[in-house]
Amino acid sequence: MELVAIVTLLAITEFIIFGVQVGSARGKYGIQAPATTGHEIFERRYRVHYNTLEQLIIFLPGLWLFGFYIGYTWAAGLGVIYLIGRVLYAMSYVKDPASRGTGMLLSILPCWVLIIGGLAGAIWHLIT
Repeated sequence: MELVAIVTLLAITEFIIFGVQVGSARGKYGIQAPATTGHEIFERRYRVHYNTLEQLIIFLPGLWLFGFYIGYTWAAGLGVIYLIGRVLYAMSYVKDPASRGTGMLLSILPCWVLIIGGLAGAIWHLIT
C-alpha cells in the first residue's frame, strides 16, 4: 500500500510542477490572468497541465482500486509507467504537439488497465 501512496503523491507533485511551469510561462510571456491564450509556448504548457488534470481523474481512483483488488505492487508499477508517460507527454507537447503520441500512450494505457482491472476485481469480489 505504501508504494501506491508514494505514486499518488508523486502524481500530485508532478501536477503541481506542471502548474508552476504554467505560471512561469505566464510571467515569461506576459500573459495576464485570466487569459489562457497569447503565446504558443504558454498555451502548450497550459494544455499539458489541463490534460494532466483530466488524466488524474481517471488515474487516481483506478490506481487505488486496482491496488486494493488486484495488488498494490502491480498498481504502483503501472503508476510509474503513467508518471513517465506524463513527463514524456509534457516534454514532447511543449516541443512539438504533434510528437505527443508516445507520452500520451504511456499515460492512457496504464489508466485503462487500472480502471478495467479495478472494476474486474470489484466484480470478482462481489460474486465470489
